[in-house]
Amino acid sequence: QVQLVESGGGLVQAGDSLRLSCAASTGSFSSYVMAWFRQAPGKEREFVAIISRTGGTTYYADSVKGRFTMSRDNAKKTVFLQMNSLKPEDTAVYYCAADRFLQVRMRVGPGEMDYWGKGTLVTVSS
Repeated sequence: QVQLVESGGGLVQAGDSLRLSCAASTGSFSSYVMAWFRQAPGKEREFVAIISRTGGTTYYADSVKGRFTMSRDNAKKTVFLQMNSLKPEDTAVYYCAADRFLQVRMRVGPGEMDYWGKGTLVTVSS
């Protein structure tokens, strides 16, 4: 079992930055591919970013590419999502997810991830 706890969400203005964190409780954190998803009100949960077990490979949704950066610290069992140049359309609940067997690639679906956090709300005002 893996427990994931997100933090760092909040209310910001368009153009601002936020850094989300996701802390994992597992003894084998480096064995897991980690990802961020988000879900806006009335919309389906969508892929944001994914990072390989070593942190050497990342993929991003087109909507956030060039603005968001995902990273991980395996010693601290934590992943991060640095979000810059935030837009009102980035408003959503952001979820951290983990999977032990997934191969890192673009456009991972929510159903492919085994473990989820409860999410942290990011609100971007115009």
